[in-house]
Amino acid sequence: MLNPLQPDPAPITRYLRAMFGSRLLIAAVHHLPVFETLSAGPLSLTELSSRLNLAERPAHVLIPALCAMDLLGSDEAGQLHITELGRYLTQDQTPNLTGYTGLEKDDPGATEMALRLKNDGPLDTSDGISFVKEGEGPSPMDDPELSRKFTLGLAGRAKHLSPIVAANLTEREGHLLDVAGGTGYYTYEWLLKNPASTATLLDRPAVLAVATEVLDELIRSGRPGASRLRDQVTFLPGDMLTDALPQTDLLLAASLFHDWPSPTCQLLAHRFASALRPGGELWVHDAFLNDGLDGPLAVTDYSAQLFWGTKGRCYSRAEYRSWFVEAGLQPTTDAIPTQLDYGLIRARK
Repeated sequence: MLNPLQPDPAPITRYLRAMFGSRLLIAAVHHLPVFETLSAGPLSLTELSSRLNLAERPAHVLIPALCAMDLLGSDEAGQLHITELGRYLTQDQTPNLTGYTGLEKDDPGATEMALRLKNDGPLDTSDGISFVKEGEGPSPMDDPELSRKFTLGLAGRAKHLSPIVAANLTEREGHLLDVAGGTGYYTYEWLLKNPASTATLLDRPAVLAVATEVLDELIRSGRPGASRLRDQVTFLPGDMLTDALPQTDLLLAASLFHDWPSPTCQLLAHRFASALRPGGELWVHDAFLNDGLDGPLAVTDYSAQLFWGTKGRCYSRAEYRSWFVEAGLQPTTDAIPTQLDYGLIRARK
């Protein structure tokens, strides 16, 4: 349910993320021989990835972006080919724009993107602020200063989107588990619409400290119903990959899966399914690639940004639904747009 009086700020984030798409373009022309490789004839994504020595994640970041730019296309059999537009990025096209794009080939961002594509991530992750915990090492989000900076950096987006998301989630008397809930805005908005319900906000302790401050500010605002939120919400510090998850009726995963590689996403889908009571629902709020992995451009740019700073990328609805089915859930056909190039999908237990 969109508020017609509330403009969609998506153009701002699109302009921001476009630089990551530009880096992919330069890398594909001058650091990875994508167009010269396909000049010999169409190839499947698997074959092209193999010839470029690209792992699954970077291939699923780079190739959808080039398709979204209309530089590559695919036929009914899924064979990738260079489009008429893309021919201008090949040496055998006269005239071509390889020299013009080559003026930027030594740009530090482009050369680093090429390195990350070849390596499936940065060689040095010690300063990666978006990297999240996996394995036995500490989580960057346990650092109070870093956690606060990152959480507050995402707060404006969550505050804008949370009323739209809450308006579309199932209204019911029950319990909501908001996993990696950050500032808590999604939880608080849903509880304001469901006064007889309760919720658990699960995240790292340093993040929950920020969420508590956000709740205090909301209560002080005098917004109707806000004063009771403190009795409705439980702050649960924990690790969603390893700790036991409380049983719940609704589970919200907002901007969550896209931080992780696909095997971890499959693990999370199973863990979330196990936390749902019979009849419960798993809701995912994220930006989705087309099922054909050929766009849209705003999402392929976002996927490149995520690839740059996290262990994940953007996924298609079809990929999510395959994880849901493997986890024993029943995906619905819902594809609800929100704003900022995001949308909602869900599955039932």
